[in-house]
Parts: sequence; C-alpha cells; structure tokens
Amino acid sequence: MTVPVALLLLGALTALLAPRLLARAEWPEREPVVALWVWQCVVAAVLLCCALAMALSAAAAWHAVRGQLFAPAPSGVVDAYALGTTGPWAATTAVLLACGGAWTAVMLTREILGARARRRRQRAELLVRSPLLPGEEAGSDRLVVLEGNRPDAWWLPGAAPQLVITTGALRRLKGRQLDAVLAHEQGHAQARHDWLLHCSAALAYGFPQVPVFAAFRDEMHRLVELAADDVASRRFGRLTIALALVELNEDRGVFGPCPTPQAHVPQRVHRLLAPRTRLTPAHRLRLTAAAALVPVVPLLVAFVPGLRALG
Repeated sequence: MTVPVALLLLGALTALLAPRLLARAEWPEREPVVALWVWQCVVAAVLLCCALAMALSAAAAWHAVRGQLFAPAPSGVVDAYALGTTGPWAATTAVLLACGGAWTAVMLTREILGARARRRRQRAELLVRSPLLPGEEAGSDRLVVLEGNRPDAWWLPGAAPQLVITTGALRRLKGRQLDAVLAHEQGHAQARHDWLLHCSAALAYGFPQVPVFAAFRDEMHRLVELAADDVASRRFGRLTIALALVELNEDRGVFGPCPTPQAHVPQRVHRLLAPRTRLTPAHRLRLTAAAALVPVVPLLVAFVPGLRALG
C-alpha cells in the first residue's frame, strides 16, 4: 500500500516546491505563454496525484472497486500493489479524496454558472445602454460602443463574444493605440483565457487552505494580461500598447504611490517600455517539454509496480 502514500507525498511536494521555483525564476515574465503552460501542468500533476491515490486507496479498501480497476490485469499485477495489506485508513483516504474531487466539480460548476449569469446580466445592461437598431440582431456585431466619460474597453466572452469600448476610450486613444487595445482583448478571446481564470478561481475558492491553488489563480490573472500584451505588441509595437495602457488607466490612480487593485498595470507598462530578450526557441521548447513531463511522473509512480510485475 505504498503507492497511494507515494502519490500523496509527490502531490504535496509538487504543490510546495513548484510555486516557489516559479516565483524565483525570471523567465515567466519574458515568456508568459510558456509560464501559463507550466502552471497548468503543475496543477494537473497535483490533481492527478490525488485522483490516482483515491483510485488505489478505494481498490485497497473495497473488493468491488479492486475487481473493476484491475479487471483486465493478471493476478500478479494485483499482488504487486499489495492491496490486501492495507490498514483501516485506506477507506478513509479514498472517501476524503473522493469528497475533494466532488467539491472541485461543484466549485467549477458554480464558477461556470456564475460566469454565465454575470454575462447574461452584462449583455442585458448592454442592450439597455446600447439598444439594437431596427433590423439588427443581437450578437450580430462584435463591437459595442457605449457612451461614457471613463475610458475603458473589455471583452465579453460567450457564444457570441463582444468587444465593448466606451466613447471616453475612443477620445483618449490616439492613432494605432485603439487597434492595439482591440488586439489585446482579441488575444484574450482567441486563447480562451476566460476558461483558465474560471478553473483557477474554482480551485482557489474551493480550497483556500491550499497555497498552490491561490498562487495558480493569482498567476493566471497576471500572466494572461502579459500574454495579451505580447499579442498586441507584436502587431502594433510595445510603445503603442504601453501608451494605450497609460491613457486608459492614468485617471484611476494606478500610477500613484498608493497600491490599488490595478497595481499590476505599472508593471505591465514598465515591462513593455523596457523589454527583456525573449528565450531562444530551443529554450522555450525545453521548458515546454519539461513541463509536459510533470504530469507523467504520477502516472509512472502509479504504473511502475504493475509494469514490473508484467516484465
């Protein structure tokens, strides 16, 4: 019964060390897309450790589960896992992990349903503030212009995604700055960053005592903005999108000495104005491949005893 214990220890070690290593690394700010992939692989590995440990603990505790899980395997494979030598804690472990999995599903469902409700409410408000013209169908136009003195622009995801911009933003943004802001928001939509934000928020709210999930949520919010900035800067230049960010946010006090909820905006502007050299393609490929191997490690830990018995 050492495999479930090894999996739980591996998951705890990954959850403890990976955020610290990523926080100390200097390359995520240079390669936010790669960093997004690495974070997803880390969290997937932690969840996979818990799922595999739950399955093996349940197999050790109940013969019915064992028969289903190891139905196609020879008896030697079952003996290799020493499932019959388990103590009374196997059932408790399986039940706790199953409850954790069910709670994760509940929180993810709650987050998705809440996001849909917010989008429906926002779309209803848009129709009030910007009513449809005669013959115009809802969702037929992806750009909505709202009257408002406050410069702002955002992407409203959904089945019929819409880009919303205020007249204050149209007055403030000059030249290609408007195109850069639109490209930034389109970068969010094309990469489906809203799904990353929903999943990270569900894990963080569902398990507030687990630091890796809180770090995952915070880094997703930061990295998706950096990735979208890079999409816009590749098309219109770093200076253009940096000036656009300043124009949209300078009246909100984000560039003052006091911290605000948008404190990341000055960091984004500084990153755009003082860009660091990107990693080489070979380096990015190595990081991507190494991150993809992280979820493979729990699978190896779970399957090695059976593979040894077959070999």
